[in-house]
Amino acid sequence: MNPQLSTIASVLASAAVAAWTALVNSWRIVVADQAGIYRPEAYYMRGPGPKWREKHAQAQKVTLR
Repeated sequence: MNPQLSTIASVLASAAVAAWTALVNSWRIVVADQAGIYRPEAYYMRGPGPKWREKHAQAQKVTLR
């Protein structure tokens, strides 16, 4: 194999490994950051359900009379 071709192949392989390492490290940082985030909207409750309304509507009718 030509020494110049061997050097080019070595440089390209090193660049590919460096790019892959940078990509993997970036991905790890993104995943680690996302894992620790508290998102209150994920736990947001939309309000009382139909059973609660049924129970409290009867209590409200009794108090209004």
